[in-house]
Amino acid sequence: MIGRLNHVAIAVPDLEAAAAQYRNTLGAEVGAPQDEPDHGVTVIFITLPNTKIELLHPLGEGSPIAGFLEKNPAGGIHHICYEVEDILAARDRLKEAGARVLGSGEPKIGAHGKPVLFLHPKDFNGCLVELEQV
Repeated sequence: MIGRLNHVAIAVPDLEAAAAQYRNTLGAEVGAPQDEPDHGVTVIFITLPNTKIELLHPLGEGSPIAGFLEKNPAGGIHHICYEVEDILAARDRLKEAGARVLGSGEPKIGAHGKPVLFLHPKDFNGCLVELEQV
């Protein structure tokens, strides 16, 4: 059901400093900041040969990333994202297997302009999982 690893998301307290570190220290290809108000984040994607890194920073009141950074002030890995061909079929199969889909259970449009869902970390060994339809 799941496909390739799409990205690893890292919550960061200083988006520009984190982007500069990847660009200047690691020599990575760093994209421009994108505000994602539906998700309460500003993101920057870093393109690697085999996947992407998504830097996450809080956007607006009630951002889920703000709470994460309160608990982890230096930042840290927030979630991993896997690709799926049919997000609704994947959701239904996961729910039948007992996995909890966060939010309303309906896909939202993610930072890549594609439907995404998040799965409860307690159902996946403490790891928040995002599914993205490709």
